[in-house]
Amino acid sequence: MTGYTADEKLRVEQLTKLRRQWLKDQELSPREPVVEHKPQGRIAKFWTGFLEPKSLWRLYVSKAYNAGVFAVTRVLIPAWIVHYYMKYHVAGDTVLETGEVVPDFPETEGHSHH
Repeated sequence: MTGYTADEKLRVEQLTKLRRQWLKDQELSPREPVVEHKPQGRIAKFWTGFLEPKSLWRLYVSKAYNAGVFAVTRVLIPAWIVHYYMKYHVAGDTVLETGEVVPDFPETEGHSHH
């Protein structure tokens, strides 16, 4: 026995018809959706204008952000890395007032300076 029974065929036809009707019902007419225009309140008007693309404040904020990112990534972090390296990896310290060079610690057998 192969294929659908008469009851199964009828059920499939009914479901197909229901699906087609449902899809047809989902289509909107040219007049839909009907939305009444409500006047905006003061706060809504402010945010509508404030968040508009290409507005002056957005241009200034993006310029300030980009300048800050540039300053941190291209100036401050490299300067800190150079400072750190010079402070902890270059031998000898110089006293600024006298120009005297302070010698390194003497090498000892142990791991500590005490």
